[in-house]
Amino acid sequence: MAIRSGAGCRWFDQDGPLGIHDPCDARAGQVHQGVQLPAVEGPTLGGALHLHEVPGTGHYHVEVDLSDNTNLWGPHPHALARIRAASADDLSRYPELYADKLRNAVADRFSIQPECVTTGAGSDDVLDSAFRASSVPGAVVAYPAPTFSMASELALMNGMQPRPVPWSYALNTPELLLEDQPSIIYVCRPNNPTGDTAPVKWVDKLLGLCESSDTLILIDEAYADFAGASLIPRAVEIPNLLVTRTSSKAYGLAGLRCGYGVARPDVILEVDKSRGPYKVATLATYATAAAIQDADGWMDGIIDECINNRQRLHQALHERGLDPLESQTNFILFRAPSGSATDDATALRNQGVQLRPFTEIPGLGDGLRVTVGPWPLLERFLCVLDSRLSALNGTDSP
Repeated sequence: MAIRSGAGCRWFDQDGPLGIHDPCDARAGQVHQGVQLPAVEGPTLGGALHLHEVPGTGHYHVEVDLSDNTNLWGPHPHALARIRAASADDLSRYPELYADKLRNAVADRFSIQPECVTTGAGSDDVLDSAFRASSVPGAVVAYPAPTFSMASELALMNGMQPRPVPWSYALNTPELLLEDQPSIIYVCRPNNPTGDTAPVKWVDKLLGLCESSDTLILIDEAYADFAGASLIPRAVEIPNLLVTRTSSKAYGLAGLRCGYGVARPDVILEVDKSRGPYKVATLATYATAAAIQDADGWMDGIIDECINNRQRLHQALHERGLDPLESQTNFILFRAPSGSATDDATALRNQGVQLRPFTEIPGLGDGLRVTVGPWPLLERFLCVLDSRLSALNGTDSP
């Protein structure tokens, strides 16, 4: 059983410090700084460090997963407490038809009416319902690209035609997104995988261009908690605007698959027609509702630490000449050092660190996306990255 001891955030097992064998750390066997999580079974830290005992050594080999942009500090404590308090009925009975407890929690959080909220099994599911509600033969989904890969996938799954427009063109001339009279314009804000955020003035112009049309503007705010700005207050006023959110990123609840969307009641009604009942499991509903309420401000502290670490990591990547992009999220995209994102990702993975490779990013070329988490995880990543850079330069690792 791993337990967290006091303000120092150091992790111990029942017999003393966890012996972590890390070839990049001369302090192997000492205690690594921990993360703010309740006690968990087995030697794991925040879901990002997977410690596997090396037979016969008494040490653990560390594999660091920085590839999926989840909260590497772990799940919201209130959500975890609610799951641990689950009753037999929570498991044996059907969930609420439309996750009313979650709808009410979202409504309270943003001071809106529950009728302005829809829910789903992750924000992907909310997006899917919105796409399906807007799908007619020949319907088009336009979006600035590169962006979240599910935008094109969901379009195709719902019989719609994806129409990507390069981000630089879309930002300069948002009218390009309307050229094919799309049923939906999808905007990831902040954007995945680049990390930047479309300016509010640009969104205003886009909304103005669509004011007299039936085009639905769908703003995906999966990472908005890290950017400090949201369009949710406006979504309940503007006729053709739907804003989606997820519990997978800032709240650390990716395994529960729970998300929501906010719009005017008439838009929500159409989305719910395509959604169907019983989409969100009872424990997902209750745990996410508890996290959204965030009575003790746990989220604020985690987000502040994430932003500070993001700045430190950006500087470290800049000092290594890897052209990191500015980010308003919990990840950073940077230039693949060898020019091949696939080769670099494979090399890092072979040393125990998992990143997400991307190819042909405009203005960057091949890139690697790294999730921002507790600094000890990022130190490990930087150590392995330096080893990769040394190998590429034909020098010995530091």
